Amino acid sequence: MQNLTRLLKNFWIKSQFPDKRPSSFSRIDKLIIFLICVVISILSSYQLLTNFPNDFGSVFEWNISFLEMLLLCGLLILISKKENPMINSRQTLLILGLLLLAQWTKVNFQNISPLAIIIPPSLIISQGMGTITALSWVSIACINWPPSETGINNYLLLVTFICACVVSFLGGRIRNRAQSLQIAFLVPLGAFFSQLIFIGSNSQNTNLLDPSVLFLSKGDIFSDSTLLVVLLLLIILLMPIFESTFGLLTKSRLLELADQEQPLLRRLSIEAPGTFEHTLLICGLAEEATRTIGGDVDLIKTGALYHDIGKLHAPNWFIENQNGKFNPHEQLNNPFKSAEILQEHVDQGLKFAKKNRLPQAIANFIPEHQGTLKMGYFLHKAKEKNNDISENDFRYKGPIPQSKETAILMLADGCEAALRAMNINASDKEAITIISNIISSRERDGQLIDSQLSKSEIFLIKRSFLNVWKRIRHRRIQYPSSKNNTFN
Repeated sequence: MQNLTRLLKNFWIKSQFPDKRPSSFSRIDKLIIFLICVVISILSSYQLLTNFPNDFGSVFEWNISFLEMLLLCGLLILISKKENPMINSRQTLLILGLLLLAQWTKVNFQNISPLAIIIPPSLIISQGMGTITALSWVSIACINWPPSETGINNYLLLVTFICACVVSFLGGRIRNRAQSLQIAFLVPLGAFFSQLIFIGSNSQNTNLLDPSVLFLSKGDIFSDSTLLVVLLLLIILLMPIFESTFGLLTKSRLLELADQEQPLLRRLSIEAPGTFEHTLLICGLAEEATRTIGGDVDLIKTGALYHDIGKLHAPNWFIENQNGKFNPHEQLNNPFKSAEILQEHVDQGLKFAKKNRLPQAIANFIPEHQGTLKMGYFLHKAKEKNNDISENDFRYKGPIPQSKETAILMLADGCEAALRAMNINASDKEAITIISNIISSRERDGQLIDSQLSKSEIFLIKRSFLNVWKRIRHRRIQYPSSKNNTFN
């Protein structure tokens, strides 16, 4: 009976407060994506372009090759969607566009080294979309390689696949531009020596430094590696453009946004110092909890810094910036207007995010950390005047958290004030009770139903909040003092 009641309540919440995010894929987006997948499949079946099938066996073989590639394109989209649940159409088009470019280059420029075709796109995808998506892309791009007129050494294809996998693995872990530069030089260097060993050992000439080995007529390994260095450096140079155009969120970009000298964060620290201090405390709670469950720590750290940026619109209307003095809500004496002001900090936050071109993944923290929570204080004030007041008028517009990270921020936001207000002598049991009550209230209110947080992860989040509270409540040593103390 209790589960049925919760199910009906969750259904009611979703019907009253639908997800405000626009759909990631419109009908036109889906049509364009499907057409690109068809073109990729045709290019991958390169026999169609060189020798159109004129017998039943050839037609059947081509159809199998075409359908195989079409299914692989669909699988690539599903994998990218699984790794990045909030992927949008632009990012999907980027992945497929790079695959289309690779297939077109393989067919029309058969003498270009596979290193130059496969590795640079894998760096873009791994940084912006993740390691698993990049590895899937590399695996599909290496299928059905057409025969070259001059012949491509089989070892070169093996070296290309291994180097692309290394770039895919390391690219998803790059935290600054310097690490990107290291990849741009070390990977081509590794490819150069690998080709030198494989091709040299396959050659009759045992002198690996001989020009006939370094500059082979059927595969100039020195030029291949040099071209790869140039392309990777070009990708690093253009990466900010890819980030802005396709909404990619690399770790380097996240760390740049988390710099507290960013103009928006600097304004927050000066104009709303109480909000800024509140933000820093929430960052500590949210980071620890996210690290505990294996989430994206860089994402939640940056998202937490910007989640209350809308309070810059009217900082004095929020209690943390009032220093216990004048409260304009008391003079206003209108719970409905006060509720509108609270909602306004979310709406204004989204405007600040758009104006300052914050990535969508960061902007999502602004409305989702409040979800559709009740503004309890002002709802209570309104019911004192009229008990028939609708609860909907005192709820945030949402949407409710759509990811684990935004859900954790909501929980940290709810627990921060309660934990900070506790007595320094309070026990761990009292603290965990308060944390559990707050989190349970969010669950009962249906705020976590779309976050994909499991019960075991919620348990770990509670323990991590407790650990952070234990760290920040430590006592200071009382130093002895004397009126006659002098300092030399």
